[in-house]
Amino acid sequence: MQHALTRIHDNKVFEWTVVTVIILSALLIGAKTYELPGYMETALRIADWSITVFFLLEISVRFLAAENKKGFFKNGWNVFDTLIVVVSLIPIDNSDMALVGRLVRVFRVLRMVSIIPELRVLINSLIKAMPQLSYVMLLMFIIFYIYGAVGSLFFERINPTLWGDISTSMLTLFRVMTFEDWTDVMYETMGTYPLSWIYYLSFIFFTAFAFLNMVIGIVVSVFEKENARMEAGAIHEDFEEQNDQLDEIQKELAEVKMMLAKMASK
Repeated sequence: MQHALTRIHDNKVFEWTVVTVIILSALLIGAKTYELPGYMETALRIADWSITVFFLLEISVRFLAAENKKGFFKNGWNVFDTLIVVVSLIPIDNSDMALVGRLVRVFRVLRMVSIIPELRVLINSLIKAMPQLSYVMLLMFIIFYIYGAVGSLFFERINPTLWGDISTSMLTLFRVMTFEDWTDVMYETMGTYPLSWIYYLSFIFFTAFAFLNMVIGIVVSVFEKENARMEAGAIHEDFEEQNDQLDEIQKELAEVKMMLAKMASK
């Protein structure tokens, strides 16, 4: 049975069926945000429970097909999928926890990440890049804090709404970094301080150009390493499969030799 379930789990048709059901689940979530007639709501409710049952069967197939049942839950994605399916089975639609049930159904869309290997590589790359990104974020916060303090000291009397305190100034600087009408902010302060353009351009250089490019570089570097590791794992699996095939051929040859030896002895 485990061999048959493994063949089903590894089948591309089964994989794409799961992806299709996840997409349908996402469409159902979107459809529920509209006002629909009663019969449509009933149909959507039936479809939602059908999808939940399908996910239960799918996670059961994956669990039973796994060679190491204890190691199945050592994978974070398997734990995530199992929690989503289990919580979806709890009938809380008509209770105080109905909002939780709806949120869980929204997160079912994330199951596509656990199904498609390429998406898992992207998420794993982002997670592994977080330790390095945290230092870049800390340095960016320091720059924001310094420029926010300077902006609050010099520009508060020009526009208290944008520069009234350091937290508001940092929010304004985030607007400048994202280039959201930042020239209006700059020209307003240049009316009082003509050289204030240096303040804005230097801030944009540090944040929008230097730091963001550093973030992109770190993520791309980690992604390349993760992608190379995945390709190495695929090559290793192919090598093991070829070894298994060679073992089977050797066993068949040994059986043929034994048959020939018996025939020769007769």
